[in-house]
Parts: sequence; C-alpha cells; structure tokens
Amino acid sequence: MTETPTPDDDSTIRTDDYFQQEYHVSAAEAGEFLIAVGECLQAGDDVSLSGDGWELEFAYRDAVELEVEHVGGDDPELEIELELSAADGDDSPPTLG
Repeated sequence: MTETPTPDDDSTIRTDDYFQQEYHVSAAEAGEFLIAVGECLQAGDDVSLSGDGWELEFAYRDAVELEVEHVGGDDPELEIELELSAADGDDSPPTLG
C-alpha cells in the first residue's frame, strides 16, 4: 500500500463516487510516490493508495493511458498524467475506506 503525504491545506473533494486531493510536496517525495505506484503497475497489483483519513483500492485494466504535456513560454510547465480504467467487469467506483 502506498501512503501519500499529508496535504498542505484542506483541498479534498469527496462525494459518493468522486475523490480528489491535491498535494504540494518536494520532488523527492513525488518521486518516491511515483516509484511506489510504478512498482504496483509493474507487478500487476491493484493500486492501493491511502492518506490522512482515506484509503482507495482500484483494480485496473492492463492497458493504461499516459499523457505527457509540455507548455513553454514565460511560465513553462511539464504535466505527466496517468489514467487507469477499471478492470473488465468492474464497473463499480473505487472503494474509499
């Protein structure tokens, strides 16, 4: 199970079928988190994340969507997004404990 860092502020959005939490962490902490998620993906394990007061279990399809976006200009930004779809036959939302 991958434990996420504590958020800097109360930025949690949570409903019956939606969860969002934003974190501002060091590059090293983000790297550790990504490595842990990557190890789950490499092993074919379900993704299991937890934080302060929440836990998320998610069984995903083998094929994933990976998007890399770079914006240049005065305020350059690199965005990396990983999207996992629910495993076949699992139409229910992830479990939030």
